[in-house]
Amino acid sequence: MTAKILVGKGSCGIAAGANVVFDALSSGVRESGVDCPVTITSCVGMCYLEPIVDVIDAKGVKNTYVRMDQKGAGELVKALKGEDSAVAQYLISDADAGVLSAQRRVALLNCGIINPELIGEYLAADGYKAAEKCLKEKTPEQVIDEIKISGLAGRGGAGFPTWFKWSAARSSKGDKKYVICNADEGDPGAFMDRAIIEGDPHVLIEGMLIAAYAIGSDEGVVYVRAEYPLAITRLEIAIEQARDAGYLGNNLFGSGFSFDMRIKAGAGAFVCGEETALIASLEGERGMPRLKPPFPAQKGFWQQPSNINNVETFANVPWIIRNGGAAFSAMGTENSKGTKVFALTGKIAKGGLVEIPMGQTIRDVVYGVGGGIKDGRAFKAVQMGGPSGGCIPAGLIDTQIDYKTLGATGAIMGSGGMVVMDDTTCMVDMARFFLDFTCKESCGKCVQCRIGTKRMLETLERICEGEGREGDIELLERLANQVKDASLCGLGQTAPNPVLTTIRYFRNEYEDHVYNKKCTARQCKPLLTYSIEPEKCIGCTLCAKKCPNDAIAGEVKKLHVIDMDKCVKCGKCVDVCKFNAVIVE
Repeated sequence: MTAKILVGKGSCGIAAGANVVFDALSSGVRESGVDCPVTITSCVGMCYLEPIVDVIDAKGVKNTYVRMDQKGAGELVKALKGEDSAVAQYLISDADAGVLSAQRRVALLNCGIINPELIGEYLAADGYKAAEKCLKEKTPEQVIDEIKISGLAGRGGAGFPTWFKWSAARSSKGDKKYVICNADEGDPGAFMDRAIIEGDPHVLIEGMLIAAYAIGSDEGVVYVRAEYPLAITRLEIAIEQARDAGYLGNNLFGSGFSFDMRIKAGAGAFVCGEETALIASLEGERGMPRLKPPFPAQKGFWQQPSNINNVETFANVPWIIRNGGAAFSAMGTENSKGTKVFALTGKIAKGGLVEIPMGQTIRDVVYGVGGGIKDGRAFKAVQMGGPSGGCIPAGLIDTQIDYKTLGATGAIMGSGGMVVMDDTTCMVDMARFFLDFTCKESCGKCVQCRIGTKRMLETLERICEGEGREGDIELLERLANQVKDASLCGLGQTAPNPVLTTIRYFRNEYEDHVYNKKCTARQCKPLLTYSIEPEKCIGCTLCAKKCPNDAIAGEVKKLHVIDMDKCVKCGKCVDVCKFNAVIVE
C-alpha cells in the first residue's frame, strides 16, 4: 500500500495547474480502488518544476514527480495499479533533487512536506512543543536570552537584533502590549513570507505566541497583503484550529498566560512595510511613516508598546527554542547568524525559494543552487534587497551573503529578493524600472522622497529615450544622495540604491546612453537601429511580410532595406529571419 500522495498546492503550483492534477489523481485513485489517499502540501521551493507530486510508500520512501499534468496523473494511477506506465518520465532528476540537499532549512522546514491545513501534521513535526517549553519551563527573560544567544536578526531587511526589540517591548510600560507580524511583502520578485504562511502557517502562530509570552502581550495581529488570498485562507484555518486545540486563547498550557490573534488584510501599499506606516494603517489611517523616537516598542499600535517582526523572523523562533540558540548561532558568520530565505527570480535557470546558511556567496546561490543563468547566457548582475536594494555586478559574484558584506557593495539584504540578470539586461533601464516602482509607492509625506524620486525618474526616462544630456549622470548622483539623506523613512532612504549602484558599477552603460545614444544591451528601443547585412540577405521577403509598418522594402532574391523613419522597432524582422541578416545596434 502507498501511504499517500502529496500534491503541491502553493500559489506557484496552482498557477502551473496543480488543481487539475489534484482532481485527476483524486478521481483516478477513487475509480481504480487503489488504497492511497491524495492530499495537499505547499511549495517546497522548486517553483520551476511545478506542479510537483510526491508519492510516499508505506516504508516512507518518497518518489517525486515534476511538471505533472493531467496525462501524468493518469500514468501515475496506472503505476499504482501495477500496470505498465510511462510515469517515469516525470521523475525528478538527480540534479534537481540536489537543489534541496544543497540547502539548510529552518524557516522552510515544513514547507512542501506537511499539509498546511491540518494541525495534526504540524503537531507530528514537533509543532507547539517550543511554545509549551517556554510557557512551562522558561521565564520571559530566559526566552529573550535564548533569542539573544541565537543572534537572530530581523529578516524583514533591517537586520536589527530580535532580542533587543523584544527586550525593549517587555521593559516598556503600558496598559496593553501587542505582537504584530509584518507580512506586507511588497518587493517585486519576493515571495518568502507568502510561501511560509501558505506552507506552514502554524509556525508563524507559534513564533508569535512565544514572542507574546516574552514581551507580555495577550494580542497579536498579522498584517498581510490582501493580494495573498491563499495565505490568508490557510492562516485563518490555522488560527481556528489552534484555538480549538488550546494553543490560542486563555490559560495556555495551564500557565495562566493568554494570547489570541487576528488577521488584518492590507491594501497593498509598499510603504506599509515600514513599521510605523504599518501601524498607521492598522489604526485605520493612511499608511504614512511617523517620526522615531518614540519607537514602536515604546509607543506603537494605539500608542501601546508593540513588537513588530516579519514572517520569516517569527518562523525561526520555534526551531531556536527547540534546538537552542547556540545551534542557530553556529550557522552563518560572525555578524550574521543562522539561515536566510531567498526568492530566486529573473534570468535564473531554477527559480524559486532557497534557504541557505549566512556566509555563502552569491555564486553559491546562483550557480550552486539556482543552476546558473537561463539559456546558458552570461551572468551580469543580481539585484538584492528589492526595489530599495542595489545591483551587484558579476565581478563581485564571490561576495559573501551577510548584512555587513552586502552593505559594503551598496546593496542590502532586504527581505530576501534576488533578481538575477544576464547580458541582455540594460542596467539603466533596470534602475528606471525599480525607481518607477518606489516613486509610485512613495506616500508623499517627505518632499525629498515625493519630488526627488520623481525628478530622478524623469531623468532616467529621458536617458532611456535617447535624450540624455551632459551632466545627467552627475545630476542623478546629486539627487540620489539628497533623497537618501533627507527622507523620513526607509523607503526614501533606500530608493536611490538601484541608481547609485548601477552608476557605480555600470557607469559605461550610462555614458553610452547619454553620449553615444546607444544601448549596448539592446533593450531601450529609442536607441536602437535596424539594418540588413547585404552578405546574408537572400531576398526571401519574409521580413517584409511580417513587418507591421511596411518599413522593409525589396524584391524577391534581392537585398532588402529597412526604412528607420517607418520602423517601430518591434523586432519581428529579427525573429523571422532565418539567416541572421538583420543587425540591431
